[in-house]
Amino acid sequence: MASRPEDDRKEPVNEQAVANKYGAMRSELNQIYSKITELEMEVSEHSLVINAIQPLDPSRRCYRMIGGVLVERTIKEVMPAVQRNKEGIEEVIARLNEALEKKKKEIADFESKYKIRIRKSDGETNDESSRKEGSAQGVLVGPAGGSE
Repeated sequence: MASRPEDDRKEPVNEQAVANKYGAMRSELNQIYSKITELEMEVSEHSLVINAIQPLDPSRRCYRMIGGVLVERTIKEVMPAVQRNKEGIEEVIARLNEALEKKKKEIADFESKYKIRIRKSDGETNDESSRKEGSAQGVLVGPAGGSE
């Protein structure tokens, strides 16, 4: 029995362990998607700010929140910082997209290794299965439409 925890870390030992590991992997994938979406919203907000203050006089006063404190600056001082922050967020998004692709590949390999099929009833479908279902639905709908 002492070797069983080692088996869980290396290879799942039964269907329940496989399902649990697969669920955890899907959860990680969803977390990555959520973080990317959140950061894309931040990039969008930074772009709005840049577009709003760019045409204004560089010596004009503006306010910026830094660590929960509102500070008064000029547009000339704030613009480079906002642009740097936007670029930094875009770099993080690029790294998260790379991690997302790795995780997708890892999940696809896991699915093929353990022959995992996803049922449509819970709202999630595998890309391959949804294509097959879509073509099957088209075949079923076609004859019904042709017989009218």
